[in-house]
Amino acid sequence: MYKALFTILITLGGLGCSEKPTSEAIEQPPVFKWENATIYFLLTDRFYNGNPENDTNYGREPDGAVLRSFMGGDLQGITMKIEEGYFDDLGVDAIWFNPPVEQIHGYVDEGTGKTYGYHGYWARDWTAIDPNFGTMEDLKSLVKVAHEHGIRILMDVVVNHTGPVTPEDSQWPDAWVRTTPQCTYTDAASTIACTLVENLPDILTDSDEEVALPDFLVEKWTQEGRLEEEVAELDAFFERTGYPRAPRFYIMKWLTDYVREMGIDGYRVDTAKHTEASIWGELYKLASEAFKDWKSTSPAEVLDDEDFFMVGEVYGYGIQNGQDYFYNAEDSVNFFENGFKSLINFSMKGDAGRVPEEVFSYYANQLSTVLSGYTVLNYVSSHDDGGPFDRERTNGYLAGTMLMLTPGQAQIYYGDETSRPLQAEGAQGDANLRTMMNWADLDTPEIQGLLSHWQRLGQFRKDHVAVGAGKHQLMNGTPYTFSRTYSDGAASDRVIVVMDNDGSAVNSRGIFGDGERVTNYYTGETTEVANGEISFEEGVGLLLIGRRP
Repeated sequence: MYKALFTILITLGGLGCSEKPTSEAIEQPPVFKWENATIYFLLTDRFYNGNPENDTNYGREPDGAVLRSFMGGDLQGITMKIEEGYFDDLGVDAIWFNPPVEQIHGYVDEGTGKTYGYHGYWARDWTAIDPNFGTMEDLKSLVKVAHEHGIRILMDVVVNHTGPVTPEDSQWPDAWVRTTPQCTYTDAASTIACTLVENLPDILTDSDEEVALPDFLVEKWTQEGRLEEEVAELDAFFERTGYPRAPRFYIMKWLTDYVREMGIDGYRVDTAKHTEASIWGELYKLASEAFKDWKSTSPAEVLDDEDFFMVGEVYGYGIQNGQDYFYNAEDSVNFFENGFKSLINFSMKGDAGRVPEEVFSYYANQLSTVLSGYTVLNYVSSHDDGGPFDRERTNGYLAGTMLMLTPGQAQIYYGDETSRPLQAEGAQGDANLRTMMNWADLDTPEIQGLLSHWQRLGQFRKDHVAVGAGKHQLMNGTPYTFSRTYSDGAASDRVIVVMDNDGSAVNSRGIFGDGERVTNYYTGETTEVANGEISFEEGVGLLLIGRRP
């Protein structure tokens, strides 16, 4: 069965399917729940260049090692693609992009050649947007346009560390950071109270000692004419919250300002396991308050009643761990009890190549039992996982089918849907995973077919909360058929999926009743259930059956 399924999936693009379902064809907005979200993750600098005039700043040159310089992508580019409908067609519910804050101005050179902070994880000033990414107004516009398209924004946040020290970038004061020891990762202490790598100062997140602003920030803000305003806001924050002026609370204030002012819908938290778990509960509390404040002042822009959302990167966590992450056999922590609704699932990249029913039933069981009330974010490739599924990009149809139909959330890493190369001549390490988005390839029939496959699956997920958040039930082994049903008292949903369709009628098994009109989202064909059976005229290997909302 599985070999037959694989053969069908890699040939689906050439079957001459009808026009894919689009958002314009939906009669009513579908139900959104974070548990079913399709989240598109991109590196801003590598996605689309919307404003070539901001490509060079702070003396940064295109002289880095292969794929280690800034290459031009920016916030305006993301906004342009939202306006073009690229994410709408893909069924995306949320966009997560790398931290947009001001990065170190210089570079590091560790033997591989120069590396700049193009990736966004080397913060210099959390209160400013890096000019290579754009401006504060560009970020505000991006969030507003995304919300107009029903798309939520996840801001990638780093509290664990600053950027490296370079001749152009001052080290943060000793009262703010530690520079030794380097982590050995043998237990919690040697994973948290240490620097991840050499020359990556670690924020003293465990300290409640009050600290002053770093001199270089005071000087910078003075030159920019905003020192008085920033200090006044900090004074008001600490007076209101009663928190000590400790390093982590400065950063939390700066990060939650984006939520309160723009309506950022959630955070993707970087390096979560390298910081005391309790601080994420503190961050979630402050962000939730900020989100509620934004909702109260911007009611016309509010998308739903969902709470502020946080997903964590606990490197190495897998869905089989349930709610616990183990630093070693004796050392464990429950991040779900500390502000997180979801954790990135590092197991999916391996599970994507397994028998579908084994994966689907196991994930559904975990999510309905030990992870009840929470979820996981599945992915098949990412910006820092050197062992992705389908590294050679030869199984794009199978990757899309497995990712988008597996219970839980789906993370599309930019270019999963277009076979963007995950390696480049001369590139080393993670840089291989961070090539420029291959927009030109969309002109080829091969990539058009693959993108269409992902779009059909994405529209199905977007319209049907049951796909990612519903109860999974095997209906038939050959052809492989399953149902997903969802009900939370206020909303309900039902779908049936056939993954190796042989053209025979589908037994509805009570999921849909006689007389109900259902659609195969893979072709757009609609039919009526009769005598407990569902029949479609267009012969395709994948049936994504549901009612139009």
